[in-house]
Amino acid sequence: MKSILKQVIGIDVAQKELVVAAGRLFSDLGKEIYSHRVFTNSEKGFAEMLVWVKKLTDVNAPLQFIMEATGVYHEKLAYYLTSKNHKVSIILPNKISSYMRTLDIKTVTDKSCSEAITRFGLERSLEEWKQPSPIYRKIKQLTREREQIVEERTVVKNQKHAEETEAYPNKSSLKRMQERIKMLIRQEKEIKEEIAVLIAKDEETQRVVNLLCTIPGIGQLTAAIILAETNGFELVRSRRQLASYAGLDIREKQSGTSVKGKPTISKRGNKYLRKAMHLPALCAIRYNEKFKMLFGRLVSKHGIKMKAAVAVQRKQLELAYTLFKNNSRYKADYKGEL
Repeated sequence: MKSILKQVIGIDVAQKELVVAAGRLFSDLGKEIYSHRVFTNSEKGFAEMLVWVKKLTDVNAPLQFIMEATGVYHEKLAYYLTSKNHKVSIILPNKISSYMRTLDIKTVTDKSCSEAITRFGLERSLEEWKQPSPIYRKIKQLTREREQIVEERTVVKNQKHAEETEAYPNKSSLKRMQERIKMLIRQEKEIKEEIAVLIAKDEETQRVVNLLCTIPGIGQLTAAIILAETNGFELVRSRRQLASYAGLDIREKQSGTSVKGKPTISKRGNKYLRKAMHLPALCAIRYNEKFKMLFGRLVSKHGIKMKAAVAVQRKQLELAYTLFKNNSRYKADYKGEL
């Protein structure tokens, strides 16, 4: 008789509903998707789903819940399941999209997506998701709010510039735009102060932030974003994995002698983390001799300044992980190459 090696509940998360598929892996490595159900994306729906899962699954075989990282819609479910001591894994949507192309699925529906997530979980060993620490969760909320404010301010500034360059600018419109810009500047300042207070109140977070701030170009805000978006490097196992998570890894398409695309960064990862490294890299290139030499060496090699700047971003991010793991400060007098 075949025994069950693994049980997976794959969940396609939408704003208002959860499309769920149950699957299992047998001892002969055969896979079976054997049940489907739709629940509301609410605490009542979560409880109903667990009752349904309990009836279907074998208590003697490992059980894992797998879902896509769909904006913020998956977060309540992930917190609920982990609070009930269930094993949860969260995967990036691009990974599921790539996997679904290998399945030759012609019609993509919520049901087929939940089945693909289940099969993906049955075939792979996935990292277990851990709830972020309360301080990192709060910092992430604040830094993302700040990012939205900065983006909105840029839009208003562009609108103001466009209005000013018109033949007959509307003075009342310009006044309102200027007031909005002042309000957004004030709100950004308030958020940065709130982040600073949070960091100062937690001794361990303050210590780690101080370590990361020894890296040229990285200040308190960037250090806070790095820690918040990686949950204190909780699931990071290597520098390469960190670069991939930030979307700073290299993607290259090459086949035989006829197909040879230009290497580019994947940009498939955490956009907040990737964006946070942009200005620190430019600052380090301008004011730090070692990073300036690294930038110059890369530009002389391929002649593309933006590509060299991205390499500096990746180097800074990898340094942050290295200092965190080794509990050490950046040494400005280090003689080796970056």
